[in-house]
Parts: sequence; structure tokens; C-alpha cells
Amino acid sequence: MANAVDNHVLSHVEPDEKGASQLGGDSTEIIDLGWTKPVEHIEEQLIAGLSNENLWMLIRRFDKQVYNVKAVPDAPLQNLDLTRADDDEFTPDKLRATIERFYTSVVVTLASFVKHVARLRSWKEPRRTAIFCLVYSLAWLLDIILPSLFVALIALVIYPPCRPVLFPPAPIALVDKSTGGIQKPQAGVLGSEDSITGAPERFKGEAAEQEASNLVASVASVAVGSAAGKHDQGVPEGAPLEGTVPDVMDVVANTADAQRAASGRVPSESHDKTRQPMRESVMQAANMGMQLINDATDTFEKLSNALSATPPFPRWVPRLRLVSVLLPSCFAAKSISVYAASKGIGLFAGFAFFGGPIIIRGLSILSRKYPNWQKLLQIQNSLLKGVPTNAQLTLTLLRIGEANASPLPPPSTSQDKPSSRPISLHHEELELGASREEIEDAASAEPSKKPEDTPVHTSQTNTIASSIIRFFRGTTATGVEGKRGFDRIRATIGSRHAKNRVGVLRSKGKLSSPIGPVKFDARYKGKRGTVIIDSTSEPRVLYFTTDPLQDDDLQLKNQKKASVLFQIPVADIREMKKLGGLGWKGKLVVGWALGSKEVVDGLQIVGKDPKESFQLTAMGTRNQLFNRLIAIDGQVWACC
Repeated sequence: MANAVDNHVLSHVEPDEKGASQLGGDSTEIIDLGWTKPVEHIEEQLIAGLSNENLWMLIRRFDKQVYNVKAVPDAPLQNLDLTRADDDEFTPDKLRATIERFYTSVVVTLASFVKHVARLRSWKEPRRTAIFCLVYSLAWLLDIILPSLFVALIALVIYPPCRPVLFPPAPIALVDKSTGGIQKPQAGVLGSEDSITGAPERFKGEAAEQEASNLVASVASVAVGSAAGKHDQGVPEGAPLEGTVPDVMDVVANTADAQRAASGRVPSESHDKTRQPMRESVMQAANMGMQLINDATDTFEKLSNALSATPPFPRWVPRLRLVSVLLPSCFAAKSISVYAASKGIGLFAGFAFFGGPIIIRGLSILSRKYPNWQKLLQIQNSLLKGVPTNAQLTLTLLRIGEANASPLPPPSTSQDKPSSRPISLHHEELELGASREEIEDAASAEPSKKPEDTPVHTSQTNTIASSIIRFFRGTTATGVEGKRGFDRIRATIGSRHAKNRVGVLRSKGKLSSPIGPVKFDARYKGKRGTVIIDSTSEPRVLYFTTDPLQDDDLQLKNQKKASVLFQIPVADIREMKKLGGLGWKGKLVVGWALGSKEVVDGLQIVGKDPKESFQLTAMGTRNQLFNRLIAIDGQVWACC
């Protein structure tokens, strides 16, 4: 672990308080903390200082955000791995994941802030608003508004107990942003506290994640491919339907061509030389926008984790850094007059506008003497150095479990409908300027409509349309099933692509077995078997076997050589990529035509030699294996 980064080192630090995954054990004997149990039945706290529901929320979002990583030789400047690679390319699916992450991390928090401001302005909490008003009035009379603002920020940073005092928490969906009073949540019931609609959820954070998904599905034009799931993770080589099903983004362009042709004009595809350059410009702009959103989300998550650090990350160092910036700003705001500040801003603006040649020459000299000066000035490499994003925090927590031979159990995969009952509220802690009865009435579920109240629209036209849709859906389903049978025949006679598609469709709700933490059900080259992580060998080895195994006989040395189709030391893994089972178009077709079926995805693992590549398919526990492999050894990962 020569290039170990902070989240490698911190995962091996001995904490004062320990959760179930931090108690330690024999590194050759893996402890099962409840991989086969529903998460509701795991009562022990897994990580000290972090609730289990917050832990599973982090892991669930990590699974959606991280799907392609490569090992890099050098540690990044921020001394935390899982940073974005410099050659990271744009795909619509990455844009989708980026927007969803931005929504759950930034938009929801900003919505909460906006509603806090609305509560203060409404005077529905007269005591708190009066205190704020009095402090502001005194600061205005004494001409110390800016210093007072910095003092308040310093207090919020350095002394967390004052945060709920100044800004008492309340469910976001229960507050009206216009009036500052209470409102009926948009979902009709207060089923969650940290979502904008208040929709019910089974586990913490799911309602906000569903809101983010629906937001992306509503984005127009440039996000069309993203809303359809284009390049869902990775498209496996030879995926069926990829060449036959039209590209959603091309459909938009072809529709525009049809309009031109109908109007008597020449379609762009055959005449207009601006189409490809403009499309490339849009994709470059989308890529730049995605990077800006990623950077903004990274900074926001780092600030949040700096203010409320999760063990094992240090609590005081990031706060003191922030105070070291705020304190001089406070003194400067007090000592510098308004006239001097305006003159200084004017001078800076003039130099920036007219001093182009001097600035360009100075930057070139600076770049020649200090090649990395721009990266050193970035906030994540200076003020927030060593502070993790949520993904980096999750990776550290996964590594803690691996360091103690106690891998963290995965989040629940239950598809049960969440209850429509309102969440329990602590009325004595809510300061919304409303009575208990008003709050309960707003939070409770709306009465369901009676059947006679629901209008029924039936017509011969709708019946005919439904029959046509059912016909084409049935025809498509028959075609898909026929393709599956043909693939089995091709796989039998040796087709590599057909082998990788065997078993990728399964009935919804059907669970794979086994499900970890050591054994994972999968297929390799079409053959069904088990992926094993053998921690008894040194170095630890990942191997695939077609033989049924007993729990007490998992060592690679005890397996029949003929049944082991591949093996690779975990330390030699240089790239892991999550793959879609049928490609994004195939998944769309299956989802529309075969409602009872779901596509089971796969994982590609690449060793030191790029030719040493292993593609696991039909793997329902793909994310669980990925999370174990990314956390086991000392690689420094970069997201691609």
C-alpha cells in the first residue's frame, strides 16, 4: 500500500467507539453480519457514529453513482481516491446519474434552506423571528452587518449545537415556501422528512431518490438519451437489439428531418453540413455542464461532510480550516471602509478587462514554473483537502468492514410498496406556528376517493388502441422469447456473445443464491456457477467455479482444477466495469414487452494485462461483489 491515500489509512485506524463491523476478526475468516437477513432485522449498529439507515442510504446511492473504476498508479492531490479521471468522457447515462446526485445532495438541501427563510419572514414563529430582527437592526445601527454575518457563520461551523437552535428542523414537504406556514405535502401524505414531495418511503432517502429519477425522466431535448437510460452502465459486446432498435436521440433528429421534408425543404441529413458540428457542440456543452454539476455537487458534499464529519474522518481539522478563512474575512469586513472596498473592486475589474496581455504572460510563466498550480488552488485540494464526498465516505466505510473481516451488508432490495401512513412527528420539537391538530391534519393521508367518484371513460377508439398495443406487445414478447431460445442454441455451439446472454432474464422478485459475503451466484461464458473471494490465500484471490460448494470448503486449493474457469488475485485487478445485461435498448424492449421479467446485469473485471479480462453475467448480486472488490485491497481508484 505504498500509494495509500487517506481513506485507506483511516479504514485501519482503531476507533474509540466500535460498531459491529469494527470489532475485528481473523482476516482469513469472514464474518457474516447479516447478508441474508432483511436490513430491518439487523439491530446492531454497524459503524459507530452513523445510523444503519444512513449507512444503507450511502451504499444505495454509491451503487447508482459508481459503475466504472480504474486503478491509477499515483495518489491524487486531495489524497482521497475515487476522483474522476482526466479522460472521463460524456455519456447520457453519466448525465442522468450526475443530475440525480445533484438533486439528492444539493437541491433538497437548498429547498430546505429556502423554506427556513420563508419561515423566518412569515412571523409565524414570532419569538425566533423577533430575535433575528433585533440582531439585524442592531447590526445595521452599528454598521456591522457583514461582521455579524461572519460571526454567525463561524458559530455555525465551530459549534454544531447552535444549528438546530437557530434553524429548528422541520419536514421539508410540510412547509409552504410562499407563506412559511404549513401545507399539505404534494404527495398527499407526509411519508418522509427529507424529500420535497413528502412521498412515502421504505428506507431513508428513497423518496428523494425517486424524485430525482422522475426529474431526469422529465428533462427535454439534450437529456432524451439519458431519460431512456442510454449506455446504461456499459453495453456488453454483441448485445442484441443494439443494432436494430433505433437510437432515441436519432429519433429526435429524424423527426426534425421529416418536418423539413413535409415543408418542401431538403432534410438536414442529406444536405445540411451544420448538423454534425452543432451536435458535437451540444455534446461538448453537455459534457462541460456535467462536469460543472459534478464539481458543484462534490464541493457541496465536501462542505457538508466538513461541517458534520462521519467517523473515522476528523471532525475538527476541516472546521478549523473553514474558520481560518472566515475569521480574517470578519476582521476585513470590519476594518475596510465601503469606499475602499468599492475602489478596490473597480481597480480589479479594470485590470481584468484591459490587462489581458499581462495576465496571459504571467499565467504562462506561472504554468512553466509550477505546472500544477491550477489544481493546487482548487478548493478540494486546498481548503477541503482530505474531506470526502459521499462516495469517498462510502468507500472508506466499506474498507473499514473489509479491514475487520466484516463486510458491510448490502441495502435491502425489497420492491414492496411503501406504507401510506404518515411518519411519526415530535410535535414538541416542531416550531411551525401551527397547532398540533393542524400539523397532524396536514401530515395525514388524504381520504381515498370512492369508486363512484372516479369518472370512467370508455370508448370504442380506446378499446381498439388498447388491442393494437396488446398485439404489438405480445408480438414483441414472443420475439424476445424466441431470441432467447436461439441464443441458447448458439451458446451450445460456441458463440461467445450468445453465451454472455444466457440467463440474463429472470422473473421479477426471484432472488439469486448464494448472495455473499463470500459466494456470489453468476455465469461465466454461459456456464452457471459461483464467484468466490478466497481470503485464506495470500494474496486474496477471486475465482469462478462450476462445482456446488459447501461453506466449509471454499479455499481455491481444495477445488478441482477442471471446475475453476478463472482466477485472479484481487490485488491485480486494474479495472471494474458494471455492464448492462442486454444493453440499454434491449432493457427498454424487455421492460415494455415482458413486464414479469427483469434484466440481470453483469460485471467486467480486467487484470494487469488488458487481455486478462473476465466478464461475469446474469449476476443479481453484481453490486455486492463490486463493493467488496473495490474495498478489499490497496488500489487507488479513479472513476471513469
